[in-house]
Amino acid sequence: MLLTSSAYFFFLAGVFLLYWPLSRYRIPSLAVILLANYFFYAKWDLFYLALIPIASTIDFFLGARIHIATDPKLRKLLIALSVLLNLGLLAAFKYMPFFLENWAKLTSTEPIKWNWTFPLGISFYAFQSLTYTIDIYRKDAAPTQSLLAYLTAVSFFPTTLAGPITNVSTLIPQLEKTGRKLDPTDGGRALFLIGLGLMKKMLVADYIAENLVNRVFDFPDLYSGAEVLTAVYAYAIQLYYDFSGYSDVAIGSAMLLGLKLPQNFNAPYSAINIADFWRRWHISLSNWLRDYLFFSLPGHRAKFWPYFNLILTMAIGGFWHGASWNFLIWGLLHGFALAFVRWLESRRGRSPKKLPSSLSTFFTVQFVCFAWIFFRSTSFENSQKVLKRIASGSVGFDNISASLWIVLAIAIAGHYMKKEWFDFSRDSFARVPFFTQAIVLMLLAIAIQYVASTGAAPFIYTKF
Repeated sequence: MLLTSSAYFFFLAGVFLLYWPLSRYRIPSLAVILLANYFFYAKWDLFYLALIPIASTIDFFLGARIHIATDPKLRKLLIALSVLLNLGLLAAFKYMPFFLENWAKLTSTEPIKWNWTFPLGISFYAFQSLTYTIDIYRKDAAPTQSLLAYLTAVSFFPTTLAGPITNVSTLIPQLEKTGRKLDPTDGGRALFLIGLGLMKKMLVADYIAENLVNRVFDFPDLYSGAEVLTAVYAYAIQLYYDFSGYSDVAIGSAMLLGLKLPQNFNAPYSAINIADFWRRWHISLSNWLRDYLFFSLPGHRAKFWPYFNLILTMAIGGFWHGASWNFLIWGLLHGFALAFVRWLESRRGRSPKKLPSSLSTFFTVQFVCFAWIFFRSTSFENSQKVLKRIASGSVGFDNISASLWIVLAIAIAGHYMKKEWFDFSRDSFARVPFFTQAIVLMLLAIAIQYVASTGAAPFIYTKF
């Protein structure tokens, strides 16, 4: 069930109508959301109805045992079991075909067939689940006494497909709070975010993908070097609008239930360096990698070890996106870039702003777009073809229509819109009467149906 489908919005409306009459009662309101979570998983594959509850229950009891354990060795053993459980889920149901294929290449044997892969990636679930047990191990949070609340928080349906990765210990108190009421202003803001997310996804991201990016990356040799380069920049725009569009719909869906999810994007192509980029791009993931991986690695007091840890962290972050050498290369590129920025900061004793901020932003965007080539390409050979075609220097734009240039221009302007303008638009929409909001959303739905007549493609990050 895609978050752009009519089925999802009927589902969301049903959850909304069931939840709020019961919101005064803790157990029934939690049960409504938990059933919604598991129904959402089941729409992808019934196997998840066994996998997710069992894994979640194990983590719940591990967290409770970690909290009361006093023996350091026992606590380390318990947190290791939680880490192995969640990483084991990733290895078994996402990465195993990659491991088996490469093992077969190394040993010159026939690859073993592995049929235990499923349509819905569990990367976001695994990282979200680990926030709970690691927080308890570090004594940053206390475990909940309610299995129902934990199961509900760790499998919250808006975050299932592509985040934002939400700290379970911060979501549980929101879910357990009874007597909440949906403020009309928050409801209007939620609808605004959902509408904005649909526009980003279906009117911008899908249009750019269908009319340029997919074609060029599939057959780069058929296009001029200038067209391929344009497609690389267009992919940077597509990916931002696709993923931030998902985040808007997810955050808006949670707001309709009175819950707040963390911000996930903040004008990432305005960053002045790669460190700043990761403070703006996929914020929930970058925070997770920093808080739960980078700070868990040894050697932070050593002179050069933190640079290695940065590179290792981003390499793991790259591989988390998918079982491909290209994702590893993408992660390593960002890891080395982050290490370089850290080295500059240590030498200067301040943020590296020697260049004018506009030039710093320009060079940062160039690097990010270069790395996106490996992120988008289907294989290392495909990325080589793209790079070779760009290096050919051939110029021509016969395959790029005027309408596509217009969409790209609007998308770029939208990305660099001042935050004050965005807040004004959102709050103005939230203040108008409900029937006016409904009319606007109906007109938007009609416009999307007319323009995006082929339907919406799956969100890019749902496959990670």
